[in-house]
Amino acid sequence: MYKVFVGDKPIILTSVVEKETNFKNYLLSTVNMAKVIRRLNNTSLSEVRLIHKNPDKVLKKFLKKLPNVIAGGGKVFNDNGEILFIYRNDKWDLPKGKAERKETIEETSIREVEEETGVKGLEIKKLLDTTYHIFKRNGRYKIKITYWFEMKTSYSGNLHPQQNEGITKVAWLNKKETEKALENSYANIKLLV
Repeated sequence: MYKVFVGDKPIILTSVVEKETNFKNYLLSTVNMAKVIRRLNNTSLSEVRLIHKNPDKVLKKFLKKLPNVIAGGGKVFNDNGEILFIYRNDKWDLPKGKAERKETIEETSIREVEEETGVKGLEIKKLLDTTYHIFKRNGRYKIKITYWFEMKTSYSGNLHPQQNEGITKVAWLNKKETEKALENSYANIKLLV
């Protein structure tokens, strides 16, 4: 099972059909994605489930429905165990961004964290979950596939929000501050943190 977010509402990719309650089932093979996205955005449905008979192929089949944008990002820890957050579009988020040509996803992730926050000396520790969300750009829906890495740094210099990307704040948040920030964050970030 996979979750793809439209705002904070999930599209569940699954092979299991359940009786509809506060969600709607659609067959993946015949679904109209624009219609599904509109229903999630404009109704009280809590989620949509896209059904495909083969659980091993459901994600691959789904990703063919819309153009894909590949991105990389970091859940970065400092020496105090604090997590690096950015503040953009009135929400707390983790630094991430789109891959450039001929760049590995690891290179993308480190470059984007550095550009969005000013933090240097990043070291990837391990691959975390991959998140999926649908967004609209120039009138077209796209799926952003973000590969997340846990990173570590001893950087203690100034933080620099990348203002031309709409980032207004960058902060190291302790456990309590992180919990508070997650109250005003995105569903896929809450799952990641």
